[in-house]
Amino acid sequence: MSMTDPIADLLTRIRNAQRAGLETIELPASKLKQRICEVLRDEGFVREVSTKADGKQGILTVILKYDHEKRPAISEIKRQSKPGLRRYVRHTEMPKVMNGLGVALVSTSKGILVDRECKKQHLGGELLATIW
Repeated sequence: MSMTDPIADLLTRIRNAQRAGLETIELPASKLKQRICEVLRDEGFVREVSTKADGKQGILTVILKYDHEKRPAISEIKRQSKPGLRRYVRHTEMPKVMNGLGVALVSTSKGILVDRECKKQHLGGELLATIW
């Protein structure tokens, strides 16, 4: 059975795993999910991202990040644009997430970027999620 919103599934798996205190999660891989997880790694929200082949579409493994008191690095992760209601923003309209403490993930013509990069490159796109 096909999934209608794989990005929301990815974000929900990360949110639920951190609430349960899990160290790693494994999920079906795709290029979009892998790129989103790589951006989260580059921004310091997850520790490591890797993929391995399984004969089908592959498995994406994400190692989550916690501080020394076992608090998750991600306080909140929200899906903004949904399949039923897409949300597009210009580079001048990028939302400030927690006054700059968080990031907004944007799908642009240059790939998945964070809001800072979109403003710097003067790119707009679909606002996928906000993370802080």
